[in-house]
Amino acid sequence: MPRDRDEPPAVRVYTVCDESKYLIVRNVPSLGCGDDLANLFGTYGPVEECKPMDAEDCEPYTDVFFIKFSHVSNARFAKRKLDESVFLGNRLQVTYAPHFESLLDTKEKLEVRRKEVLGRVKSSAARPEGTSQYSLPQGSSGGNHHQMNSNKREYVKTIHASHIDDPRFSHVPSNKDYFPSESMNATVKLVREKLDKIQSGGDNSNAAPASKKPRVDNRRRI
Repeated sequence: MPRDRDEPPAVRVYTVCDESKYLIVRNVPSLGCGDDLANLFGTYGPVEECKPMDAEDCEPYTDVFFIKFSHVSNARFAKRKLDESVFLGNRLQVTYAPHFESLLDTKEKLEVRRKEVLGRVKSSAARPEGTSQYSLPQGSSGGNHHQMNSNKREYVKTIHASHIDDPRFSHVPSNKDYFPSESMNATVKLVREKLDKIQSGGDNSNAAPASKKPRVDNRRRI
């Protein structure tokens, strides 16, 4: 990705050779904060070396630091988390520095990468074709969950049928008192009367409407 927002991104090939356990950190404030920077990067893995690079060109009032990790994985994690992050008011610019590697460092990096790729290939080949590593095996909790849902539906049907046959759940007639208080029974009676009127009005509305009287003039009603 470009450093400048207006600059269009360029497509490039990225391989393990571009990674390294050596990092260069630019745009560090010139405040003598080397120890703080080492502690910040040390949260992502053991840092073997952290020193300023006086020979590198930098912006005014900023420094460039050289950081060496013990493993490439730690450097990869630190770069992903701290690149473009804000440190003491400045936005850090973290890049790999594979040109500082020795022949032994490069050999070790490629060997670690080869083992990682072989491990991924073996793990994918061990799984049956058409299955994912997140799929549930046969007879696991997925089948138990389906069985629980079917049992729940059967239970609800049984309870519903028992309620229909049980005389305790039968409808109470309209002339029977619901509560011991007379005022509450009167309120229930009033509500029933209103509901009966509404129901009777709905029945009448379903009947054929009466023919409208013809208008004498053609004036529109406002």
